[in-house]
Amino acid sequence: MHQKRTTPLPFGFTLIEILVVIGMIAVLAGIVLTAINPLRQFALARNAQRASDVNAILNAIGQRIAENQGVFTDASDCIRPLPNTSTDISSSAFDLRTCLVPSYISELPIDPSAGTLSGATYDSGYTVTQASSTGRITICAPNAAESAIVDSQPYCLTR
Repeated sequence: MHQKRTTPLPFGFTLIEILVVIGMIAVLAGIVLTAINPLRQFALARNAQRASDVNAILNAIGQRIAENQGVFTDASDCIRPLPNTSTDISSSAFDLRTCLVPSYISELPIDPSAGTLSGATYDSGYTVTQASSTGRITICAPNAAESAIVDSQPYCLTR
């Protein structure tokens, strides 16, 4: 006849098996993190935001110039012309906020890592220049030179 087995069958995992699996997961996590490189991905995301911000500022300036018959300044809210040397867009250097907000842009963009905004005091982290010879306007994001991105340069857009 058939005999019953008296020793129970082992169920579950041993401590060694669990440690081996944890070790394999740690190695795979290290490989994945190295491949993804989150610092570089965050830097690329900040630079994408900077490119969008620079374009928005330049579009707002262009709309203002178009509505004022080709001139940036007027007698009411924006009496200073655009600077012909690279100047910070801030409340203390060249205040574009009074000229553009809210008529041409809802709020002046602020650099994702270097800009500051505290009430009426701000530093956008961007610069503006208008070439005196051609009248072309350049907005730059000098902080786009991120250390996590090899050979990155400041981002500038000219129109």
